[in-house]
Amino acid sequence: MIAAPTLTMNDGHQIPQLGLGVFQVDPIETAEPVRIALDVGYRLIDTAQGYRNEEAVGEALASSGIANDVFVTTKLRNGEQGRDKTLAAFDASMRRLRLEVLDLFLIHWPLPKRDLYVETWKTFDELRHEGRIRSIGVSNFAVEHLQRLVDETAVVPAVNQIELHPRFPQEELRAFHAQHGVLTEAWAPLGQGRGLLAEPLLTEIGRSKNKSPAQVVLRWHLQLGNVVIPKSVTPSRIRENFDVFDFSLDDAEMHQISGLATGDRLGPDPRTFDAS
Repeated sequence: MIAAPTLTMNDGHQIPQLGLGVFQVDPIETAEPVRIALDVGYRLIDTAQGYRNEEAVGEALASSGIANDVFVTTKLRNGEQGRDKTLAAFDASMRRLRLEVLDLFLIHWPLPKRDLYVETWKTFDELRHEGRIRSIGVSNFAVEHLQRLVDETAVVPAVNQIELHPRFPQEELRAFHAQHGVLTEAWAPLGQGRGLLAEPLLTEIGRSKNKSPAQVVLRWHLQLGNVVIPKSVTPSRIRENFDVFDFSLDDAEMHQISGLATGDRLGPDPRTFDAS
């Protein structure tokens, strides 16, 4: 079985570079694709409290027989920021996931108008020091949010999970991550089915390598150094998304794919987003 390469985070722990995301997967339908992914060779599963499918992920892990070998990420629900709520929400996640120690816990959105993310981050660090979480990070944080965490707590996130795909490559934010030792993790890596994979360039490159446009984009992410978590519930697609370790893109192809950038987001702007 082929294993995904791993990347080392700034705390010394390793994370698989390719995993399965379960965003917007119905809780009733979540366990089976997770089981299939684990059989294929995935060892990173990414969920969130807000996805409402942690329990199904926990069920699939418990029945897999390899739960200790799987890197599990979940994210704090937006309405649970603040110390007391964070602690209670974390305990609830661990019950649903059936875990004793969580590999990676992320603040899902900064929600700057609420101004609770620094307090929440300090609580995350408490849980890490207690040994209940191995690594802590954030999701959808912009440069100013990251900088504030560093300035006020001196604790640098291990990961920032952000919208990132060829049309929105986040070059400035990735440069900040590189400067401060934060790993970049890409959500919506394939553009959420909104036309990216129909780009003729991706079809052309894929044809030359006997790969699909989706595989080409995932390879682009891997060679940029991103952690990538494509979502799928289709067994053939789950397998296809993992079959990206037997080819590479040259510098010209990487540059061409990056040239698809439009600067257009699919999701909200974290500087203004505020939702429960």
